[in-house]
Amino acid sequence: MHLTLSVLAAGMGSRYGGLKQIDPVGPRGETILDYSVYDALRAGFERVVFVIRRDIEKDFRNIVGSRFEHRIDVDYVFQELNNVPDGFSAPDSRKKPWGTAHAVLAGKETIDAPFAVINADDFYGVESYRILANFLRDALDDGKAHYAMVGFKLRNTLSEHGHVSRGICECDERLFLRGLTERTHIEKRGDGAVFTDASGNEHPLSGDEWVSMNMWGFTPSIFHHLEAQFAEFLSHRGGDDTSEFYITSVIDQLMASGHADVRILPSHGSWFGITYREDKSFVEAGIRDLIQSGTYPEHLWS
Repeated sequence: MHLTLSVLAAGMGSRYGGLKQIDPVGPRGETILDYSVYDALRAGFERVVFVIRRDIEKDFRNIVGSRFEHRIDVDYVFQELNNVPDGFSAPDSRKKPWGTAHAVLAGKETIDAPFAVINADDFYGVESYRILANFLRDALDDGKAHYAMVGFKLRNTLSEHGHVSRGICECDERLFLRGLTERTHIEKRGDGAVFTDASGNEHPLSGDEWVSMNMWGFTPSIFHHLEAQFAEFLSHRGGDDTSEFYITSVIDQLMASGHADVRILPSHGSWFGITYREDKSFVEAGIRDLIQSGTYPEHLWS
């Protein structure tokens, strides 16, 4: 079984303002994605599937994919607005694809073994890839699907420069996920945080909460569930130009129905991401610290 990494990259062009503006964060111009693939290789992943849009395919292959094609098996699949089940169509006014769960579903015809899912522009750290790879090597369904989510401590995922959105996990004593609540306005306060609700009221968070950063481990059974729930989603919300079909919503429904359980795999490292332009210097400093500690070589691909 070849461990596969599915990288959700269809939004890269819009989020970065063009692929040529992907920011280097390492000393030799390495991007966050360079470190992600490097860590995945060290953890035992042998294949990467990039989920992209067709309109960025040429630039993505030349600027991003070509960096890895001689290091790991690389495939490309496409998240397209019109990739919907028979009997449905995208509204003429809709411009964006259908969200993270739709992006994962794009790999259905290519991925046939347990696989990991990550965001292209998030830094998760080598520990996260190792614990997820260990889970995937033994991942089997037995009448119920068994999935995993790498969990990070909230305080390790916050920005110094503004509010963020995070999926706050509810779990049992064995670290099985019981629910995910999206909090869209979380700000750092000391060692903890506060989230602000729709009415403007602040609620304290300790910082010790487990949060989802969209790093998942699935078996191929997820594709059947995604297809079924996507059709249901389109029936109810397909006419909404801004509706999003989220992985977290799919997982919540599968847990509630008893079709799947999800184990939280604790990662105690820091997650890095550039939510605000000012976050870049923090990410660069974090990478420098990891190089000095020996976690990464200064010349990543030497």
